[in-house]
Amino acid sequence: MKKLILAFFFCISLHTFAQTGAKVGDVFQKIKDVSKIDRDDRTVYDLLDEFYNKNLQAENDEMTTETVQRIEKLASNPDTKNLHILMLFLMYQQHISRTAMAGKTPDTEFQIEAMKLLESEILDVYGKVPAIIYIYKAEALEGGGKKGEAKTTVDQGLKEYPDSVPLKVYSYLNTKDEVLRNDLVKNHSNHWMVQQFGIK
Repeated sequence: MKKLILAFFFCISLHTFAQTGAKVGDVFQKIKDVSKIDRDDRTVYDLLDEFYNKNLQAENDEMTTETVQRIEKLASNPDTKNLHILMLFLMYQQHISRTAMAGKTPDTEFQIEAMKLLESEILDVYGKVPAIIYIYKAEALEGGGKKGEAKTTVDQGLKEYPDSVPLKVYSYLNTKDEVLRNDLVKNHSNHWMVQQFGIK
């Protein structure tokens, strides 16, 4: 994972919650109960898209200090609309970052439940799921040994985001489709995920 993101999520001042799959729904509901839900305010949705574009879709880490500060500002402002979505996303990021930094395995039950909640809530509030949620959900399902569901999630994501390099990478890893491999090698050979998985 990228160093700036790790440092940010390690240092961000989120309340420490018992992050288990069984409890994440309860915690999320408490946050949602005090959040101001506004289906017309796309600030949080756009931030998730920006996070995706700068960290997953980009060839290299393009996360800027300004973006990190904007995330911190939104997360710490109780008047932020749809804050419950941002907070659950940040709880997920914090869990992944902390376990990675400690060399531990993430709690896949927490990951899967958090991603299912995010997907459902974002769809309810915004009517469309951002690419980053498909990617994270597929990773959580894969980590939890639910390979069929992970593949279905990747396929669904590619229907919505056919140009998503991370989804193409995961689809290729699932299918070994030569057309996908050729596209990744020809058009995205410098992308960090293509290099990480040694796709040639």
